[in-house]
Amino acid sequence: MSINRRLQKRVQRRECRVRNRLKKSGLPRISVFRSSKNMSVQVIDDLKHETLVSMSTLTLDFEKDSKKVDQAHALGVALGKKITEQGLGALCFDRGRHLYHGRVKALAEGLRESGVSI
Repeated sequence: MSINRRLQKRVQRRECRVRNRLKKSGLPRISVFRSSKNMSVQVIDDLKHETLVSMSTLTLDFEKDSKKVDQAHALGVALGKKITEQGLGALCFDRGRHLYHGRVKALAEGLRESGVSI
């Protein structure tokens, strides 16, 4: 088996392990997708199988020279405002296959800053 295939399987196992733990809680989850340039976030209710709120860095206007970590923090604050407007209570944070540092951590801090309980 090639190294790339082994790495891909390891990432898939990590992603499934994180998601399965969160789905058992019964709370809506905040799912994070991070690419090399942008981030997108969804609030998903697994019991009803529907997306409640979604937002991306593409939907927000940023300065040309702004850092990606600052963009992620601003995305968290904006998404937090949307979540509180909808009246959603406690949520769980699904980082997926990504480690909890950098942009993912900045997003979570922005959510907490806007009053969302994760």
